[in-house]
Amino acid sequence: MVTVREDGRERRITAAEAFLLQLTQKGLSGDSAAARASLTAIEAARTKQGDHMPISVIRLVLIGMGIETILADLGLAVKKHALNKDRARWELQPWIPGVAPAKVAILGGGVSGLNAAQMAVGLRADVTIYDISNERLAELDTYFGNSIKTAYASNAAIAEALAEAHLVIGAVLVPGAAAPKLVKRDMLATMKRGAVLVDIAIDQGGCFETSHATTHDDPVYEVDGIIHYCVANMPGAVARTSAIALNNATLKYALKIANLGLDEAMKQDRHLRAGLNVEDGVIRHPAVAEALGMPLG
Repeated sequence: MVTVREDGRERRITAAEAFLLQLTQKGLSGDSAAARASLTAIEAARTKQGDHMPISVIRLVLIGMGIETILADLGLAVKKHALNKDRARWELQPWIPGVAPAKVAILGGGVSGLNAAQMAVGLRADVTIYDISNERLAELDTYFGNSIKTAYASNAAIAEALAEAHLVIGAVLVPGAAAPKLVKRDMLATMKRGAVLVDIAIDQGGCFETSHATTHDDPVYEVDGIIHYCVANMPGAVARTSAIALNNATLKYALKIANLGLDEAMKQDRHLRAGLNVEDGVIRHPAVAEALGMPLG
C-alpha cells in the first residue's frame, strides 16, 4: 500500500493504483514515450527491492489505435497488433477518480450507431450520437437515458464534435446509395493529434473524405496525424459469430424464395422487393442507379 495526498487529505492506495496515477500524469498528455519510461523505472525499482509480487491486471485502452492493451505485470505490455504506438494518444478508462473520460462522437443513430454507443458506454466514455432525425434522437434518448447525449447532425455540430472527440465513429447509412462525406480532409486539422476515425460506412464508400478500404491484416493508416480504421467487412473479425447472426436475419427470406420461387416471393414480401438492386441486368433500385450514374430500369 502507498499513502498519497490529494486536496489536503491522505488516503491509502494499492501499488497498482499508484502506478496508474503516475502513468496518468505522463501518458495522458500524449507522451507515450514518457509513460513507457515511467513504467520501466517503476519495474526497475521493484526488482532492486526484491519485490516480485504480481500486481493485478491493469487494463488500458489505446484510443489512438482503437486497440486494447493489457499490462499483466509492470514492465510487460502485450498488444494484439503491432502498431505505431508513438503516434497514439493513450487514454485510461475513467474508473480512476479525477481522470476525465474519452469523448466519443457517433455520426448516425441507426443500428450500427446504437451498438457502437452501447460499447462506448460500457467503457464509460463520454458519448454523443448525431443524427438528422429528431424522432430517432428522441428514441435514443429514451433508450440510453442519462448514459449518452444526442445532437442534431448539422455541419456546425459535426465540426464542433471533431475538435473535441478522441474517437469519431461514422455510422451513416443511406440504403442502396453511397454514404455522404460528412468529414472533409481540411476538418482533420481541427482534431486532436492521434484521434481516431472509424468508418463503419466504408462498404458504401465511407463517410469521411479521407477514407479508403483496409483489411484486417493491415487495418489502420494515418492522414494528417489522424488514425483511420476503415476495414471493409468489419464483422469478419469474428466470422463465426457474424455468420450465425446473418443466418438468423436472412434465413426466413431464403426459405420464402426456396418455397415460393423468386417472383412470387417478391410479390408477397415487401421487404424482399425493397432489397432488389438488379434484375436481369437492369438496375431496379433508384439509390443504386443514382450512385452509379446509370439509368433506372
